[in-house]
Amino acid sequence: MILFMEPEASVIVESGVDLTSEQMAELRELAGSRDVPADVALRARIVLWFGEGRRRKDIAELAGVAPLTGDRCKARYAERGLAGLEEKRRGGPRTQVPPQVRARVIALTRMSPPAESGLSHWSTRTLADHLKRREGISVSWHYVARIWREENLKPHRSGTFKISKDPAFAEKVADVVGLYLAPPGGAVVLSIDEKTQVQALDRPQPVLPVTFAATEKRTHDYVRHGTTNLFAALNVTTGEVLGECRPIRNGATFLVFLKKAVKPHAGKEIHIVLDNLSTHTTPDVKAWLAKNPHVHFHFTPVGSSWLNQIEIWFGIITRQSIRRGTFASVNVLVKQIRDYIDSWNENAKPSPGPATADEILVKVRLVQTSVKKLVNNNAK
Repeated sequence: MILFMEPEASVIVESGVDLTSEQMAELRELAGSRDVPADVALRARIVLWFGEGRRRKDIAELAGVAPLTGDRCKARYAERGLAGLEEKRRGGPRTQVPPQVRARVIALTRMSPPAESGLSHWSTRTLADHLKRREGISVSWHYVARIWREENLKPHRSGTFKISKDPAFAEKVADVVGLYLAPPGGAVVLSIDEKTQVQALDRPQPVLPVTFAATEKRTHDYVRHGTTNLFAALNVTTGEVLGECRPIRNGATFLVFLKKAVKPHAGKEIHIVLDNLSTHTTPDVKAWLAKNPHVHFHFTPVGSSWLNQIEIWFGIITRQSIRRGTFASVNVLVKQIRDYIDSWNENAKPSPGPATADEILVKVRLVQTSVKKLVNNNAK
């Protein structure tokens, strides 16, 4: 059968595809575009080959597909046009989670789990399960995890607190923080304390060092070779640390270290921040203070040794040197502590300024109020 047509009219080929020149141009553009997925470009090319009159077998060989796949592409284009060349999405449409559900997830995360749940804290799975069983809200734990990442929520973390019962708490806080923020002109402020019973722990097998794509590894069991006591004094102004290890800790050893700590600052007023250990107020220490009126003790409130800045440094040396160390003897431990202090002092910097006394007192009052409410609720 021979058909006559006007220019720019439909082109009918024996394969049955009816394409206009405009459609042919669209398909060529789609098949050569870098902005479309490769599978869509391939389907456009298949339909274009059908429109050019190529044989079904040749098209299947050129495209690397089965002949039935080519027929499917041709049928989908004939039915839906260019939209038919796109891959159909499998499954149902994705449902949007209402904003109220997101708000509920965030609100629950910021609260402790209900007492009847028996949970101490939320995990992504327990929170998703609670929403489904108790509130009829069905979300996946993946959704909960995504919200936690976006909102920087970490309910697995916990902390500790202790409320001081010192009647002079506010006055002592103001005194100590005032020394940190505005030390008297020309005076030296030292933060002194002892880190007791530092253990020299060894491993029964050699530690496997860090290698490419492998972390450091050690045996879970250990051998204890003894302990030492670290006396340390932090110069609040410069950040330098004077440290000394002693086998025992008592009033006598503290006094020996105290004399060593103040000796480099002879002729200056010296203010020393201490906690309330009994070794800091022995008769010998009091007698020495009476003979050295240029040395002044400032005690932190009872139960508030965290206000002493040397405690921050003790945490740093524990994390960076002691906790993961392996020590064959106490002498090895002491040497590593000395080396760490020497290295620290090479680039010593003062600690960032603490919060003001008023800011600390406000936070303490908030904690006290929260604890009182919790106690009253539990008593009901």
